[in-house]
Amino acid sequence: QVQLVESGGGLVQAGGSLRLSCAASGRTFRSYVMGWFRQAPGKDREFVAAISASGATTDYTDSVKGRFTISRDNAKNTVYLQMNSLKPEDTAVYYCSASMQWTIRKNWYDYWGQGTQVTVSS
Repeated sequence: QVQLVESGGGLVQAGGSLRLSCAASGRTFRSYVMGWFRQAPGKDREFVAAISASGATTDYTDSVKGRFTISRDNAKNTVYLQMNSLKPEDTAVYYCSASMQWTIRKNWYDYWGQGTQVTVSS
C-alpha cells in the first residue's frame, strides 16, 4: 500500500513557475514508477510525466516538453514536478500516481494522491 500526498499548487501568472511535490508513505516507494497526471474541468485526466523507479528514465507529454521536469528523491520518498513557463492551458488539478509498470496509461497506475490545484492566469 502506498499513500501519496501532493503539495505546491497555487495561482501563478503566465510565464511563471511552480514546483509540485508528492510525498509517499511506505518502504517500497523506490520500487514504483511515479507519474504526474492532470485534469482540467470537463476534460479527461491526462498524462503529464513519468519517471522510472531509479530515476534514470523520464517521459513527458509533448505539450510540456522543455518546460516541465520530473525528478525523484528515493531517500525522501518524494517525487517532484518543476513547471516553468506556465501557460493558462496548464490550469488543472495535478495528481501524483504510482505504478509497478513503466506506462503512461492512467488505468495502469495503482495509487493516486488527492490532487493539487494549479491555476495559471493570463
